[in-house]
Amino acid sequence: MAATQIEEHHRRYERYVAIGDSTTEGLDDPDGLGGYRGWANRLAEKIAALQGGLLYANLGVRGKTTRQIRDEQLARAAAMHPDLVTLTAGTNDLLRPRFDAAAVAADVEAMQRALIEGGATVLTFTLPDLVPIMPLARLFADRARRLAEELRAVASRTGAILVDFHTLPGASDYRLWSDDRLHANALGHELTARALAHALGLPGTDESWKDPLPGPATRTRAQRAAAEAAWVRRHFAPWLWRHLWGRSSGDGRECKRPELRPFPG
Repeated sequence: MAATQIEEHHRRYERYVAIGDSTTEGLDDPDGLGGYRGWANRLAEKIAALQGGLLYANLGVRGKTTRQIRDEQLARAAAMHPDLVTLTAGTNDLLRPRFDAAAVAADVEAMQRALIEGGATVLTFTLPDLVPIMPLARLFADRARRLAEELRAVASRTGAILVDFHTLPGASDYRLWSDDRLHANALGHELTARALAHALGLPGTDESWKDPLPGPATRTRAQRAAAEAAWVRRHFAPWLWRHLWGRSSGDGRECKRPELRPFPG
């Protein structure tokens, strides 16, 4: 199909609401103003640039489980009558002592159905395989695989658009991830935004986001050992201590963009 034909048939999105956890909030993609940009902002930028404007809200808060996202964000999002919603959930459930993939999927399905029935296009994705990035992720690899399977099945039932990062080897390139290994860096957030824009069929997008990064993604044994030691000290130990005390990184935090507002602006 010619580019002009794609332009003519492209759906225009007026009201975009992002709901979810820390990845939706934008960690670890600094915006230069003390906050976070993230793939949701980057996707909003791409849509707004294409259309000349967009109303955009971001309700994502770090540390939230899928049930918390359903309880705290779904009704707020639906009340804005969005025609586009990105919904990401499940990572924080994976890290809990008890994990029920079917229960997480049920919450995701309930949210997707409610939003789609309200007239929204719902866009989501699976979590990449983190084992190549973080050896400790082997403890959660089976959980991550089961969650990815459940999310694929949910999307097939509801009609949500799903980008399957879990099966994309390039998404596990350590160069796309921040020091904490749970959040993408700026490059990873931009790749995610490109993937989602392509999944929406936005004009000017293509499948180049699937291409591996140029150059070898390798480090020496000494570099890997130093990175492991730094990660345990800076990220894993504080995370473990916080969760032993029943605290979450999202406690007391509000979302960064609670209402639909013109974007950019």
